[in-house]
Amino acid sequence: MATATAVIEPSVKISANKLLINGQWLNSASGKTFPTINPSTGEVITQVAEADAADVDKAVTAARAAFETGAWRRKMLEALDNGKPYQVAKAADLPLTVACYRYYAGWADKIQGKTIPVNGNYFCYTKHEPVGVVGQIIPWNFPLLMQAWKLGPALATGCTVVMKPAEQTPLSALRVGELIMEAGFPEGVVNLLPGYGPTAGASIARHMDVDKVAFTGSTEVGHLIMRAAADTNLKRVTLELGGKSPNIVFADADMDEAIEGAHFALFFNQGQCCCAGSRLFVEEKCYDEFVERSVARAKKRTVGNPFDAKTEQGPQVDQDQFDKVMGYIDKGKKENAKMLTGGGRVGDKGYFIEPTVFADVTDNMTIAKEEIFGPVMSILKFKTVEEVAARANKSAYGLAAAVWTKDIGKAHAIADNVRAGTVWVNCYDVFDAGAPFGGFKQSGIGRELGEYSLSNYTEIKTVTVKL
Repeated sequence: MATATAVIEPSVKISANKLLINGQWLNSASGKTFPTINPSTGEVITQVAEADAADVDKAVTAARAAFETGAWRRKMLEALDNGKPYQVAKAADLPLTVACYRYYAGWADKIQGKTIPVNGNYFCYTKHEPVGVVGQIIPWNFPLLMQAWKLGPALATGCTVVMKPAEQTPLSALRVGELIMEAGFPEGVVNLLPGYGPTAGASIARHMDVDKVAFTGSTEVGHLIMRAAADTNLKRVTLELGGKSPNIVFADADMDEAIEGAHFALFFNQGQCCCAGSRLFVEEKCYDEFVERSVARAKKRTVGNPFDAKTEQGPQVDQDQFDKVMGYIDKGKKENAKMLTGGGRVGDKGYFIEPTVFADVTDNMTIAKEEIFGPVMSILKFKTVEEVAARANKSAYGLAAAVWTKDIGKAHAIADNVRAGTVWVNCYDVFDAGAPFGGFKQSGIGRELGEYSLSNYTEIKTVTVKL
């Protein structure tokens, strides 16, 4: 493992650290704040206003007023806080965010219904109307991009929004709030409430005047969101949740591409990716070579300050996540997986973890079943297409999968038989604003991105006219 030492000092002015409600920057009703932490150093960046139920009420009232007046419906229109390498944020997060907003801006005047032939002397048609006030709760691993995935379709369909950014990473969302105000959005259309899940998040999920809630995060919290919706006003729910995605490598694959692809699939974003290729199945014929070369690649990975241009891997997002990942590494060792590299902390401050590779992992081990959300690669062995497809499906999750092979028959066999919302063939983490993304089973409900996501934010109205 290489360590980046040359530091590009960040020069980031923090100008937004309050709540955005009805077009105004406000302190929380309670006056409480919470710290947002730089995961590279463990130091406080700034204090941010902490929203709770009273602030949610105020924001929902503003969003409802903006929706009911019709002004918005007629218009239709991350390295410091998160710790990800600056170069990655610039090359991936930012352009994908811009592309998402541009994509949904193009949909704003193209959402339309159908005329339907019906029996009798009647004219029948459908309309797609905005669902109303939408509560959106976004995660910390891709704060800027996840905000775009949520705001894009909601605003394109004419909804108004009350959004809670993750408490670990509120700063980029609040900066977007400044840009929203600069762009001249009507008051109350977008409201931003940094705060904690059990208070602000729960209040959004349970609010009787929120028509829909969209959540990205853990499957455990997804259960709580659905329960809250069921116990209150049966608000519509979409969920993009966890994963334990199988990444399958056959012996006939281009080995150079497969090794680098598998490395990227797992270690990208410090392993903090819901669709990470965290169950790496390698065919027995090439297993030993693949493991040896994957270990060598992991040892070369550059870990260090996210503002260093050479850094490939920054810190985990916070102390809790650091401790969780280190706990999984301990479990892997205790359950007799073979740790071939990594497993330790990098440096004496911040939340950096060595790129870690386990071999001889079996399906019943904890690290093969549970979502780690960190830089821990687990490599399993398989013999046949049928075997690996069946094992890939033995999971509560079904978010994504990938296959590496030169045999188109094998590629389609995996794509057809693995129950996952996205299957990549000889590639990984390829995203486009037009391609839907979401999970089977306990990886979620509904789809983000593409035309498919628009249906999450609209109600279908049937109109029948006697002629």
